Amino acid sequence: MTAALPIHDYALLDDAECDARIVAAKAKLGKRCIVLGHHYQRDEVFKHADIYGDSLKLSREAAQSEAEYIVFCGVHFMAEVADILSRPEQIAILPDLAAGCSMADMANKVKVQQCWDELAKIIDVENTVTPVTYINSAADLKAFCGQHDGIVCTSSNAQKILNWSFAKREKVLFFPDQHLGRNTGYRMGIPLEQMVTWDFNKPQGGLTEQQIRDAKIILWKGYCSVHQAFQPEQIDAFKEKHPETIVISHPEACFEVCEKSDFIGSTEMILKIVREADPNTRWLVATELNLVNRLNQECKAQGKSVHFMAPTLSMCSTMFRTDPQHLAWVLENLAAGHVVNQVSVPAEQAALAKKSLDNMLLAS
Repeated sequence: MTAALPIHDYALLDDAECDARIVAAKAKLGKRCIVLGHHYQRDEVFKHADIYGDSLKLSREAAQSEAEYIVFCGVHFMAEVADILSRPEQIAILPDLAAGCSMADMANKVKVQQCWDELAKIIDVENTVTPVTYINSAADLKAFCGQHDGIVCTSSNAQKILNWSFAKREKVLFFPDQHLGRNTGYRMGIPLEQMVTWDFNKPQGGLTEQQIRDAKIILWKGYCSVHQAFQPEQIDAFKEKHPETIVISHPEACFEVCEKSDFIGSTEMILKIVREADPNTRWLVATELNLVNRLNQECKAQGKSVHFMAPTLSMCSTMFRTDPQHLAWVLENLAAGHVVNQVSVPAEQAALAKKSLDNMLLAS
């Protein structure tokens, strides 16, 4: 068998040639391969997806498909979830292994274990704390939750997951995104003072023993760099010009932005609400740029105006690493019988991670 095609052969190809190669390789592979496109993916890649959506939806649909190869145009943790949920004979592939997630990187196994151990010196952590990880996290943290009878959540089911968690134990350790945890907890009636932030760069998270004992939710000091760009002043300035504007925000945005929003929801919920809204309405949206731009184009025929909240461009830079060149490289290698950039979670870790994912599916 010939050697795998090297990525450097594709670096200087223009997008038009890559498009042609992608289409040809997909045609050759047929149903053996499924290409998944996350909502935040750039248009040049998104258009080649067989199905698109948020990370969990895509992984579940891919696992139910007859495809042998799952090519995930997203970021690393998404391909890990696809590998965990897929059948043993299916292979998950990430076109560029450098496509990571800065939020996910803010919580790693070493730091979370250190937090758990420090909490154990103050409270009976195993019997009083349920670990909850956002799906935007590495597989070993999902495994950590599985090991400690914890659970995974998404931006759409976070409230159900917290209800499940509090039914088991009185406290929650929520990572890696503090904003999703805070925004969800507050809308469940948990006072802000009972949601403390664990700064993983400080001893004991920068908290006193009394703060830890009094806390209902211990929030990891993590965030999404894209959603950090949105500020409440941007809403005020926009509504001064267009007072009829309806504001909708992703719960990864900060508390102050969500407080000024008319709707708060996941990417799928944002799409649903705006698509089903009355014609000739104006929307200000706090989520990733590529999604907002596509939604604006889609809704123009109904007279809707969909605006990106931040005055500066803010897109997922790590998601942007997946380009037509990498996608063409992966697909042409598959068509030639070579698997490149496979993402494979070790079996023991995958089993524990799946336990926490199964808990989520049961709870939601």
